[in-house]
Amino acid sequence: MELKGLPLTLGTEKIRNLLIQYSLPAIIAMTASSLYNITDSIFIGHGVGALAISGLAITFPFMNLSAAFGSLVGVGAATLMSVRLGQKDYTTANQILGNVFVLNIIFGLAFTIISLIFLDPILYFFGASPATLPYAHDFMVIILIGNVITHIYLGLNGLLRSIGKPEKAMYATLTTVGLNLILNPLFIFGFKWGIRGSALATVLSQTILLIWQIKLFSDKENFIHFQKGIFKLDKRIVKESLAIGMSPFLMNAVGSIIVIVLNQSLIRHGGDLAVGAYGIINRVTFLFAMVVVGLNQGMQPIAGYNFGAQKFDRVNEVLKLTILFATAIMTVGFLIGELFPRAVASIFTKDKELIRLASEGLRITFIFFPIVGFQMVTTNFFQSIGMAGKAIFLSLTRQLIYLLPCLLIFPSIYGLKGVWYSMPVADLLATLTAAYMLFVNYRKNISKSKLISQTKSYQNE
Repeated sequence: MELKGLPLTLGTEKIRNLLIQYSLPAIIAMTASSLYNITDSIFIGHGVGALAISGLAITFPFMNLSAAFGSLVGVGAATLMSVRLGQKDYTTANQILGNVFVLNIIFGLAFTIISLIFLDPILYFFGASPATLPYAHDFMVIILIGNVITHIYLGLNGLLRSIGKPEKAMYATLTTVGLNLILNPLFIFGFKWGIRGSALATVLSQTILLIWQIKLFSDKENFIHFQKGIFKLDKRIVKESLAIGMSPFLMNAVGSIIVIVLNQSLIRHGGDLAVGAYGIINRVTFLFAMVVVGLNQGMQPIAGYNFGAQKFDRVNEVLKLTILFATAIMTVGFLIGELFPRAVASIFTKDKELIRLASEGLRITFIFFPIVGFQMVTTNFFQSIGMAGKAIFLSLTRQLIYLLPCLLIFPSIYGLKGVWYSMPVADLLATLTAAYMLFVNYRKNISKSKLISQTKSYQNE
């Protein structure tokens, strides 16, 4: 029986070629998505006002929490899909598709209902003030209504990469971004819908692409497709998916806690505009981080497949190459943040005080940017090969173990600058921790690889 689209080359093609093949579409998609977020903030900053940027920044914990529940299902299932394909377990791979669809509906609806009921109190807790609450509220109501659509859309896009269709995942993201870039200025400037128009543009764009994804996964000629019986939740699949997805879930969930503490500290030491400055810094950071995320998405199916096939030499090779590329990308971000901070901040707003605050924050927070890529790749690597415990620990080190204590101590000593200092210090400590754990695992993989080679040599004799 011929299985259409089966990614057998993951175990045989040159690693460099595979990484380019799988990463490039994801990088293009993630870069486009990041550029959309940047232009979205630019539209809001110039079309609605400086305080609207602060209001948008207040919603970041909500967005992180939504992403946390989405990644809990989607990232875990995508990794599990890659491993099962490496093991040639195609029956389970199809069941994973159905389980992802159902779980995203369950988690998405639950998150939406609870969040809408307590929306304003939650936003105040996140750091909203009477001046920024209206903007944050209007934006989140529409985003939450479309939350289920977002979860399913992102979950299916992750599976497209895992089953050897990274180009289609890229097309989905690029099309979503393209629709956003058309609808955003139309709704904000043309229809005068303000920040609500920006949120509506996002939801509508994802809805259109979700319809296309469902049609794609309904094609019976594909070896992974919607079929009878796969929508019944399988206890083993759910458990394994959630265990693997727990790492990005905790990373996003803890990220929400961090942003809450950060926002409250920014308001205390710098006011509403300081929150807006962080919003700008976050968007710029997101641009480079998402390129590394694209690299990680390209690495994930390669590492997962070859780990499942016990080809540890190939696993180590893709890891080394991904780290090299990620370091180069983050170094570019470092140079831009250090050399042109005012020019970057000026893109988002004409408010001189906001530009001053954002440019000062950029210079400080980007100090150790070149090593951040290493930490991100290492965390994703453990997740990609199913080592959920290590991935979870590394997800927590930067945010919970290092950054949170810094945010509680440094601002009381250095004021607003202390908030900015906390980030590069956490980056440095988290990278050192990741380096140690990776070194230990690397030595184990070399030993396993030698053992397998010796066994095969013995069998051939």
